[in-house]
Amino acid sequence: MFTGIVEEIGTLSKIENINSGEKLITIKCKKILKPKLKLGDSISINGTCLTVTKLGKTFFSILTSLETLSKTNLGERKVGDIINLERAMKANSRFGGHIVSGHIDSIGEILSAKKSGKSTEYWFKIKSKYKKYLIDKGSICIDGISLTVNEVKKNTFSVNIIPHTDSETNSKAWKRNQKVNLEFDQVAKYLERLVKS
Repeated sequence: MFTGIVEEIGTLSKIENINSGEKLITIKCKKILKPKLKLGDSISINGTCLTVTKLGKTFFSILTSLETLSKTNLGERKVGDIINLERAMKANSRFGGHIVSGHIDSIGEILSAKKSGKSTEYWFKIKSKYKKYLIDKGSICIDGISLTVNEVKKNTFSVNIIPHTDSETNSKAWKRNQKVNLEFDQVAKYLERLVKS
């Protein structure tokens, strides 16, 4: 379980291709290694819940399965890219974002970005089947960042990124046509399941 409050921006330092098609991804970081990160710990990588498989003094590595590569933007990331990182939430910790499982629902595409006061307004395109999970002022997790939906139009939606978020996450590197990881609101998905039962 995560909150969507990014703890650190890491740098993708190495990608190793495995014969099976999977990738071993190494990320250089500092903050999330302390207190001691352990092998087997869950960590959110651009919003994707993955398991630490290797550790060093300045890095950790994760194995991305074929399923992960097919459902997220991690397969498109390159050495040098900045990555949003968050450790799993502790039961007694403060809850600052919204409920995030780290299970990516879909990949979205950045349509546009424009200044709106001191913030930047982004519009994203999603697959039509997911628009039912979006409401104005509802929650969404984009690349592991807990955000509020501004407006929904058909299969597009907008969010505003304030300067603080830009300084603490990889949103500072977002560009038009870029693919981002999306996790829709858990409550909306459970309500849909209950109604259909």
